[in-house]
Amino acid sequence: MQAPSHIKTPKQYIAALDEPRRGAIHILHDAICKTAPSLKPEIGYGMLAYGPYHTTYASGREVDTWIICLASQKNYISLYVGGCDKDGYLAETNKARLGKVSVGKSCIRFKKIEDLNLKVAMELVKKSVQLKKPSAGATCE
Repeated sequence: MQAPSHIKTPKQYIAALDEPRRGAIHILHDAICKTAPSLKPEIGYGMLAYGPYHTTYASGREVDTWIICLASQKNYISLYVGGCDKDGYLAETNKARLGKVSVGKSCIRFKKIEDLNLKVAMELVKKSVQLKKPSAGATCE
C-alpha cells in the first residue's frame, strides 16, 4: 500500500493495514528495528523506510533514498534491501536462501511472512547497513 498523505508515521502505516498483513508488516518492522537500531524508521515513497542516505552512482547520478524499505503491496509484501557487495545486490545473490519468495535486484517479494526466511532476511539487512557506511565503497546501479 502506498501510504495516503495523512499517514505520517510507521505506526500509522501499520495500523492502517488489514490482517493478516498488519501482523506480518509489524513482525518485519520489529525485526528491522531490532537488527538495525541505528536506522531511523519513517515514511518514504509511501512505504516504511529505514536509514535515509544520499548516494552517487558511478554514472554520476545522485539520489536520496533509504537503506531498507518495507511495503504492503496489493498482491504481496515487498522488502527492499539496498545493499550491494562485490558479488552484486544482496537480495539477488541470496535468493536461494530467502525462502518461497520472488526476488529482483534489491526487492524481496512474498505473500505471507511464513514464506520468508526471516533470519536470512535480517542478515541481509545487517549487511546492508554495514555496506552503506561511507567507507564501504561498493555500489550498484
